[in-house]
Amino acid sequence: MAKNSFSRYIWLIDLINRRGYIKMAEINEAWLRCTLNDEHKDMPERTFFNHRDAISEIFGLDIEYDRELGYHIPTSQMNDSGARSWLLQSLSINNVINESSSLRDKILFESVPSAIPFLGEIINIIRDGNAMNLTYQSYRNKEPYTFEAHPYCLKMFKQRWYLLAKTPKYDYPTIYSLDRIVDVEELDIKAEIPKDFKADEYFSQFYGIVTGVDGTPEEVKLKVLAMRANYFRDLPLHHSQEEIKKTDDYSVFKYFIVPTPDFVEEILSHGDTVVVMKPKWLADEVKDIASNMINNYK
Repeated sequence: MAKNSFSRYIWLIDLINRRGYIKMAEINEAWLRCTLNDEHKDMPERTFFNHRDAISEIFGLDIEYDRELGYHIPTSQMNDSGARSWLLQSLSINNVINESSSLRDKILFESVPSAIPFLGEIINIIRDGNAMNLTYQSYRNKEPYTFEAHPYCLKMFKQRWYLLAKTPKYDYPTIYSLDRIVDVEELDIKAEIPKDFKADEYFSQFYGIVTGVDGTPEEVKLKVLAMRANYFRDLPLHHSQEEIKKTDDYSVFKYFIVPTPDFVEEILSHGDTVVVMKPKWLADEVKDIASNMINNYK
């Protein structure tokens, strides 16, 4: 039920955003044609208002009403959040394609298996502010195990969804991949989360989802060949990225970041087009990994 409700929220956001202004009768007409409406019944106003409240709580989007024009979502709300941009660009497009079967073999997407089937359910639990029982199958354990988890936030990284949660095993929040979750059960107890916790600040010093308890941000300089530099300009590796030198042959990008293992993997993924200039320990680590890769082919 939670998963179906989440899909309805996405559908309603997409519909109102595409129309600009829309009246209740038009919403109901679109709902009668929607593939989510298995029973092909009207949408009661009470159901609409419940969806509107849930959308406000989950996504921070207010569906406002104008007597003459109908319902709408202020443009400023849709444009002031990276999460909302992602919502429009991916989920809403998916809705359009699902309702246009002729396009399904002409637009290809990368699979995001971790979004199924627990994303909507976990979002609802976070909205309720409750803890959960999480049954998890890690790569290091042969069998899944169940534990109490207090969810902090969700984060998408490289086509996978991750949950940051506090568990009895550690004194600090840890990361769990949604595609390794076996089952989720909402508990009737409030999650114990610091009142001053902010997800964007928590991850701000890191490249991806590897954080841990150690590590201090430091200055990192990467020398990037000109052929690859445009990629870095269009898709910065980190919000602290700054291009401090540009020549015909290469550019130098500076960062203030904790160089975690996933950041090292990102550097290596660019092959011989990227060289670590600073710090020395990071350059040595990348060099050692590259050397081991060469040895594996001997």
